[in-house]
Parts: sequence; C-alpha cells; structure tokens
Amino acid sequence: MGDKKPERVGALKEGRYVIIDDEPCKIEKIQTSAPGKHGSAKSRIDARGIFDNKRRSIVKPVDSKIEVPIIDKKTGMITAIINENIQLMDMGSYETFEIPVPDPGEVSGEIRQGANVEYWETLGRIKIMRVKE
Repeated sequence: MGDKKPERVGALKEGRYVIIDDEPCKIEKIQTSAPGKHGSAKSRIDARGIFDNKRRSIVKPVDSKIEVPIIDKKTGMITAIINENIQLMDMGSYETFEIPVPDPGEVSGEIRQGANVEYWETLGRIKIMRVKE
C-alpha cells in the first residue's frame, strides 16, 4: 500500500510520525550527535506506537532516509457496538467496517452508539482517536 513515504532523518521533528519496526509511531524525542572523526552525525529517535502504545528507539545517520506513515484523518459515526467490536461508518464514503473496541483511557470522550468520532487510518489499520462532542 502507498501508506508511507521516505523522509530524510535530519528533517524529522518531535510530534511528527515515523515507522519503526513496521509500526507507525509518534516521535517524542530526537537527539542528534555531532559528526564524528570518521562518520556523519547520527540521530536517536524515541517514539511511541500509535496502535500499541509501546516505546521504540532507533539510531540512524541524519542524511539517511526513513519511512514515515501517511495518516488519513477521517470522521465516522459509531452505528453499533457488538460484543468487543465497534461498527463504524465513514461520514465521507458511508462505508461501514468493524474495528475492536479501544481500551479504556485510549480515546478521549465516551464511546457510545451514535457518537461522531475522529479516526485515523494508516498502513491498513484503523484507530479511533477521539469522540467529537
């Protein structure tokens, strides 16, 4: 899928997104070392997974490329909550699909039938980010 694009490591900023271990992550901290006697400057990127909330780190030269996710931010409506799944309807295409109910505290706002939500789609995965009031 075309859900990612290459980006120069030196151009990344905190608060943006990067793919580490095939997982889209939000960058929390970037530390860049000075160029060494025999090498280029390196950046250490500390990030947290969007879908699994795990911390990840990677060290790469600042002039190398790394993949960043292309995130589609969309609006949907919860049409039903069935056991451990949410039936979500996209408000643009009216397509419906099911996703697992997020863990408590993972989404700002109350997950309920009829609620409008902002959801993110990237790398073939979907996550509800917040309930719109």
